[in-house]
Amino acid sequence: MMTHDVKESKLRGKRLFVTKNDVEEKTRIQVNTLLQARLADSIDLRAQMKQAHWNVKGPHFIGLHLLFDQIWEESQDYADLIAERIAQFGGIVDGTIQTAAKTTSLDPYPSDITDGKQHVEALSHALATYGELIRKAIEQCDELNDKGTADLFTEISRGIDKNLWFLEAHIQA
Repeated sequence: MMTHDVKESKLRGKRLFVTKNDVEEKTRIQVNTLLQARLADSIDLRAQMKQAHWNVKGPHFIGLHLLFDQIWEESQDYADLIAERIAQFGGIVDGTIQTAAKTTSLDPYPSDITDGKQHVEALSHALATYGELIRKAIEQCDELNDKGTADLFTEISRGIDKNLWFLEAHIQA
């Protein structure tokens, strides 16, 4: 009988839970490393959305305030999808703020802005960067022959593209 305890993987000392998932252990380890990196970015993106939500001022306050909150909610879903995929592959999810702060690939969010247009610019930059990282993750998962995780990242990519469009519409005229 197979145990469901944590075991030390023979591959690079990574710890995994034993699972009957038929994706090769080497692939699960590589994909979990990728997922963990994108989880850190997702946590940072959520925090950046709330920073803008709490601090936006100006003539379009209510519309932007609500839009930033809507994008935050969707970003919450992305983080959850990614974290659950890590767990599905037997990985141990590290979704702490401390880890996200140390490992995020996103640029730091300016903490001194209040103008709606400045927030839209900063968030558009963050979403565009995040979208680029997610699309690279799709390619990496395809190279690892993990269509399931590539599909998860594709779903996230579509949502990010939609939200980037919503944001950029505020500065395009």
